[in-house]
This record gives sequence, C-alpha cells and structure tokens, in this order.
Amino acid sequence: MHISRMDLNLFVVLETIYSEGNITRASQKLNLTQPAVSHALGRLRDLLKDPLFVRQGANMVATPFTRNIITPVRQALQTLELSISEHQQFDPRLTERSFAIGLRDVFEAIALPALIQRLQDAAPSLEIASIRTDRRDIEAELTAGTLDLALDVPLAVSNNIRQQRIFQDRLIVLVRDNHPLIQNELDMKNYLSQRHVLVSSRRKGLGLEDFELHRAGQHRHIALRCQHYFAACRVVSQSDLLLTMPEQYARVANAQFQNRIFAFPMPTQPLDVHLYWHHNVDNDPANRWLREQFVGLYEAVPH
Repeated sequence: MHISRMDLNLFVVLETIYSEGNITRASQKLNLTQPAVSHALGRLRDLLKDPLFVRQGANMVATPFTRNIITPVRQALQTLELSISEHQQFDPRLTERSFAIGLRDVFEAIALPALIQRLQDAAPSLEIASIRTDRRDIEAELTAGTLDLALDVPLAVSNNIRQQRIFQDRLIVLVRDNHPLIQNELDMKNYLSQRHVLVSSRRKGLGLEDFELHRAGQHRHIALRCQHYFAACRVVSQSDLLLTMPEQYARVANAQFQNRIFAFPMPTQPLDVHLYWHHNVDNDPANRWLREQFVGLYEAVPH
C-alpha cells in the first residue's frame, strides 16, 4: 500500500493506544472523543488488514503485527516531529513538553531536586516523568522513544546512542556514631575485620566494592544484603555493620541518621555517571536544552 493513501494521524492514534493500553486514556491524551479514537482505529484496521488490538476487559492488548511495527512507527513519528521542531524556536518558558527520563533511585535523589529547582522558573510548564528501567533495556527504550534521556553508570551501547559524562563520584564508608571499634580512622585491616551491608537489586553476586577488594586479594564479610541504601543507612545507625556506597547519595540518604563518613580504605577508580540519548534527538531543541540542564546539575549537587 502506498503511503499517499494513508492518514498519518492514524499512526499517532495507534501509538497512543499502544502506550496507554486503553481507549479512554488514549482519547484523553489525544484530546479526542472515544468514538473518534475508535473510528480512527477502525480505519487503520481496514487499511492494514489486522485487528491491531484485542480488547481484554478495559485494556487493549496489541496483536503481534502491532508489536512488530510499533518501534518503526514511533521512530517515524519522532523523526517527523523533530524535523518540524528544528525549524521552530524553542522557548523553555512556554513549552508544555513532557519528558520521560530513565533514573534509578540513587540518581533520582541526587539529580531531581536540583533539576526541578532549575525548571520551576526556567520551564514552569515542562513535565518530567522519572522511569525506572532495567539497564539492559535503556538502549531499546531510547530507540523506541519511550525514554527521552537516561542517567546511569557507563553502559555498553551502540553508536545510535549518544552519551556524555556529567559527573564523577567515589566510594565512602558509613559507620554509626560511637562505633565501639572505629573511632577516628578507618584502615583496611579494620574495614575487613567488620561485618558489612551490601546494597543490591540482584539476589546474588558481588557489589562494585567487592570487585575492587578482590582485585587486591581481599574479602569482606557480608552480614546483610538489602535492596535500598536508605534502609541500609538506618541499619548502620542501629548496629555495628558498615556500609560502602557512593558519596553523593550517602550525603542525601544518611542526612537524618548522622552516621560517620570515612573514605573507602583503598584507591579505586572514580564512579562515572553518564547521560544517554538517541542520536535522533541530537538536534531537537527541547531535548538539547534539557540535556544542558543535566550537564549543569553537578554544580548544584552538594560535594
């Protein structure tokens, strides 16, 4: 079928139904009536000779055909939108754009307060959605346009994904105040003689600090494995366990517990934090402006 026979707005409807999974929510997002959205879907079904979605209760579940075409449809719509926006002047004070940003909880706590502080005056109508995404899926989500940006550690990505280091962190060790065996300094011998908390979203495996220790032929005793640094900080404040974590997040998560902070007792490589985006949005004025805000965030993060 030649594209001249198609109304490209129908693909906007297709992508919105796919994203929302529901006709009512899709109509609200598109600012159309439900009958108008259903009519557009019916036209597209006739053109493509496929049901496209199957109703399951209130939800619209994509058919295999729709799942196969949704990524190129999103890319095409994004390319068209960017081609138009490149010829329009971007004014952050007037924009009503919404951005989905891939952030893990550590980077949420570090980046979001400073980012929102910047945006509340410079771009008061710009909306941010922080999305937790598996690191293995970041490239796919940036490619599909379901994420506009992502902030994370260095990742193996293809040349289609652009990246920029925006700040560096380092490992520190938290110890409760008045710890009976650690007073004014923490050396390697004392560090290894203690029991430790390991924070990880995985059920098993080593932490970054353990890889560093193993390179030096050392091993520590993990007494507790938990999922979140905030919980670990609280555990440390009420026990003799030690916690090793990135310094920037420690200064946020540990603020109310007042655990003591010591340098990690061996040299390690800096912890790089990178900003990621798809090459398709390199020249999108809004995306580029938001990237610039992220690049400038580190100056606003407490050291």
